Amino acid sequence: MNILTILLQTLTAEEIQQRQDSIREGAKQMVALAKEDPHGFWEMAKDSMISFGIKVLAALAIFVVGILLLRWIRSLLHRRFERRKTEPTIASFIISFINISVITLLVVVCVSTLGVDTTSLAALLAAGGLAIGMALSGTVQNFAGGIMLLAFKPFKAGDLIEAQGTLGKVVEVNITATKILTPDNRVVILPNGALSNGIINNYNGRPLRRVEWLVSVSYGVDAAKCKEAIMAVLNSDKRVLQENTDMKELYQELNISAYQLSTVNYRMDAIPAPFVALKSLNENDITFVVRAWVRADDYWDVFFALQERFYTELPPQGFTFAYPHVDVTMLNQ
Repeated sequence: MNILTILLQTLTAEEIQQRQDSIREGAKQMVALAKEDPHGFWEMAKDSMISFGIKVLAALAIFVVGILLLRWIRSLLHRRFERRKTEPTIASFIISFINISVITLLVVVCVSTLGVDTTSLAALLAAGGLAIGMALSGTVQNFAGGIMLLAFKPFKAGDLIEAQGTLGKVVEVNITATKILTPDNRVVILPNGALSNGIINNYNGRPLRRVEWLVSVSYGVDAAKCKEAIMAVLNSDKRVLQENTDMKELYQELNISAYQLSTVNYRMDAIPAPFVALKSLNENDITFVVRAWVRADDYWDVFFALQERFYTELPPQGFTFAYPHVDVTMLNQ
């Protein structure tokens, strides 16, 4: 079903016949005038062409002025957003929405300036909007999803998220889609509709995160001394937060606003102390679970750095790592 079919369905048979008769009558009058008074006909045609040309120039002038005004508005919004440090996701969404709305309004005004009946134009736009809405139902859903993302703010530009099977940093949120930059420098575009209705894992959703390691060593080691050695590694890294950390200074350092601190589960009144405990007795080894709190930006650096230190510093102290093996005892007969 095309737009013309939908438009014709909005008119009754009588209205269609009246419009067809009006067009025929007008054509007959023009032919009769051309036969009776050719000079007058061409004078009238010339005046009409001049009048229409003026309308075209006026419409072009309005369109050019409108585009320049739109650029000025976008520049003004950019400066204001930068001055107020508005989240890039919200800024890009608002600017994109204003851009589309102003251009649509500008086209309608230009068409009206040309003398086109706005009633017919409104009917055509309504029919076209219905057809486009039916064809682009997914796009409308993505638009609604974009509004939901801006309203509830599950993430912001710069956050590392995992959604729809993709892990990456959010670089832009526009009207219908969100752009994700993956660690291997690929740009993945996620539809806002699916994104707003799916599971979003935001690794930067909170300013502090807990790191966890599993350290497995051989049977026979002194568990208490092994725990002390692991704890010494934790305490020697200044990026690992301690229970006596001044939370007020920490939040000031992280530039966390009072509004963020007032939200649910965003604020921590104290940092839990680094933790080491014997987790499991396995077939070939025993496993210690190691936990510590760090700044969210330090998470992976601390994880990999201490993982390497556990591997290099524990064996020289007698805490060897186990591997699958079989002890064979031979008896002399």
